[in-house]
Amino acid sequence: QVQLVESGGRPVRAGDSLRLSCKPTGGTFSGYAMGWFRQVPGKVREFVAAVSGIDDNIYYSDGLRGRVTISKDASNNVVYLQMNNLTPEDSAVYYCAAATGGILMTGYLSEEYDLWGQGTQVTVSS
Repeated sequence: QVQLVESGGRPVRAGDSLRLSCKPTGGTFSGYAMGWFRQVPGKVREFVAAVSGIDDNIYYSDGLRGRVTISKDASNNVVYLQMNNLTPEDSAVYYCAAATGGILMTGYLSEEYDLWGQGTQVTVSS
């Protein structure tokens, strides 16, 4: 069974950049739509970015567009989330998710994804 494992989260300073990784274990993400979400305790899980598994269309949160980049490295079976110019408001647990059917209707609804990782903590200090 495929599981998603995130890595790369760590404490950083405001203005820093960070790259998160998501690697499926027990299989590949070939054909899957892949997304990144984040969540702060007590708040709703928030969409960050996604890439379709069918046509590689990319979706970004309007509020994060321009500061984040999602990419896939199929040869190494890794999905990345590059985040730049981080602020304390970016502090959250970041989750990788997969829509195993490959299709995204919106990309930003968590209900579209049927496979989730355990999350990786990003903490940004001022």
